[in-house]
Amino acid sequence: MALTRLLSPLLLAMSAVLTACGGTADPAAPAQAAGTAVTAAPAAPTVPPATATTPAPLPPTTTTAPPPVHAVTTPPWGTPFAEVGGVTLVHPADRVERIGFHQSNHEGARELTPLATAVNASTLESRERLSSGRTAADVVVDPTAAIRAPVTGRVLRAGTYVLYCKHSDDYVVIEPDSHPGWEVKILHIDGEQVSRGQRVEAGVTQLAPRATPLPFESQVDELSAAKPAWPHVHIEVVDPSIPNIPSPGGGC
Repeated sequence: MALTRLLSPLLLAMSAVLTACGGTADPAAPAQAAGTAVTAAPAAPTVPPATATTPAPLPPTTTTAPPPVHAVTTPPWGTPFAEVGGVTLVHPADRVERIGFHQSNHEGARELTPLATAVNASTLESRERLSSGRTAADVVVDPTAAIRAPVTGRVLRAGTYVLYCKHSDDYVVIEPDSHPGWEVKILHIDGEQVSRGQRVEAGVTQLAPRATPLPFESQVDELSAAKPAWPHVHIEVVDPSIPNIPSPGGGC
């Protein structure tokens, strides 16, 4: 009790000092011993500011164009593409890409007149031959398409020959009903299916199951953007009464 009476004035004095300094004594807080250093509360950790990052550039985008494809036209069987001297020639297949008219190497070959129904027709550059510019036609066809007679008439001959003294090829020669005495020659067919004396009908009678794929580039192949180029069937109308002058060095 004596100790309490001694401490009470001291506690009242400390309370007055704290009130004067703006502080508030907390009766529940233990008194701090004299001479003890006051430890400051630890500072909050410093968080470094976020660093802006630049995303890595994307690789350039390249667009690859699709390869060219064969432009196919499907003319109905019997659709004509050229005529000469009363002889009308029909497309030899039902899947045709183009027709390239060019010079025949036979002086008796007649000048063909392209018709409006001809599939993608054009005239090729001169081959420096003695015949005129459209005395033969290369009809580019689907390699799986059957080859039919381009004219109605009678087969004069058919078989196999050696092209350019190197390549085996098949052919058919037809005497057209519309001009007896002339010959319609069909070359570059694979496996002829008609024989001498047989009657054939334009757009109906099958001459061969397909065209011959030649092992070299032909002039008409230069017009095709799609590779490999499709095969073609060579057709010409010849007056055999006009003698042919063989090209120098053309023999085997």
